[in-house]
Amino acid sequence: MAETAVCLGTFTAVKTLWEVRIHKINEELQKEKEFRQRLLLVWEERAALAKLKEKVINEGGRAILRIEEEEWKTLPSCLLKLIHLQEWQLHRTSLQKIPQFIGRFHSLVVLDLSRNSIESVPKEIGQLTKLQELLLSYNRIKSVPKELSNCISLERLELAVNRSICDLPPQLSDLKRLSHIDLCMNQFTAIPSALLSMPNLEWLDMGGNKLQELPDTIDRMENLHTLWLQRNEINSLPETIGNMKKLSTLVLSNNKLKNIPVCMKDMTNLRFVNFRDNPLELEITLPPCENSDEEEQQEMFGIDFMHMYIQESLKKTGIMPTSLILTYCLSENVESCTSGSPPAMNPN
Repeated sequence: MAETAVCLGTFTAVKTLWEVRIHKINEELQKEKEFRQRLLLVWEERAALAKLKEKVINEGGRAILRIEEEEWKTLPSCLLKLIHLQEWQLHRTSLQKIPQFIGRFHSLVVLDLSRNSIESVPKEIGQLTKLQELLLSYNRIKSVPKELSNCISLERLELAVNRSICDLPPQLSDLKRLSHIDLCMNQFTAIPSALLSMPNLEWLDMGGNKLQELPDTIDRMENLHTLWLQRNEINSLPETIGNMKKLSTLVLSNNKLKNIPVCMKDMTNLRFVNFRDNPLELEITLPPCENSDEEEQQEMFGIDFMHMYIQESLKKTGIMPTSLILTYCLSENVESCTSGSPPAMNPN
C-alpha cells in the first residue's frame, strides 16, 4: 500500500511539473505569436504609409492626397503621419467609412471622397473649421450630422446621388459662406428650411428628388442665380418666384406643371429656362427661325417659349400688360388705344 501511495504521489508530482512546463511553453508561444502579429502590423503600417506618401502631390501650393481606382476600404491610422495634408481626393476606392480621426486634419481645405461606398458622415467632421469643399456625391450616405454646421468656412457641399438623404439639419443655416449645394437624386420631398436661410447661396441642384411644390418663402434665397429642379413632381410654382431677381438659370423639365405663372415675365435676368416635358395646358408654337442656329438656341433656352406662353395665358384671361397693349396697337392699328382703354382680346 505504501509503495502504491509513493508511486501515485510521484506520478502526480511529475504530472504537475509537466503541466506547469506546458503552460509556460504555451505562454511563450502566445507571446511570440502576439509579437509576430505586432511586428507584422508595424510592417503593414509602414508599407501603407510608404504607399500613401507616394500618393501625395504638391499642386497649387497644396499638399494633396490623390488616390484613384485603388481599393482602400478603410484608411489606416498611420495616415495621421500626414497630418499636414490640405486636400484629400479619393475616388473609386471602395472606401466604406470616413475615419473618426478625420477631425484631427485641421489643415484640410478640400475633402473629396466622391464615388465610394461611404454610408455615414462622422460628427468629427465638424472639427474641420478650414474646410471649404466637402464632396461626397455617389456614395450611400443616409443622413448629414448637425455638427457639419461647425465647418464655418464651407463654401461648396455636394451630396448628389446618395439616393437616401431626405432632409438636412436646420443647424446648417449657420453656414454663411455656403454658395454651392448639389443634392440631386436623393429622397427630398421639400426644400430643406436650412437652405432658405443661407444668405450666400447662389447655386442649387435638387433635380431627381420627390419635390411636389416649392415653398412660398423661396424668394428668401435672394442671391440664388442657378436652380435645377428637373425630374421632380412639382405641379405649380408660387407667385413669389417672381421676386427672385438674380435668378438666371431655372430648369423645370420633367415635372407636372400645368401652367407658367405670369409673375415670371418680370424676371428680367433669366437667361436659361427649361419647361420641357411638363403637361402644360396651353399649346405654344414658336414662330419659325431664320436659321438653324437660332432654332437650336430657341429650343435650348426656352425664354421665348416662356414669354409667349405667358402672353397667350394673359390673352386667354382677357388681361394684357401695358407693354403688350402697345405692341398690339402698333401691329393692329387699334383706335381705342389712343383713348387709354385696352382693346378687346379674342380668347382664341
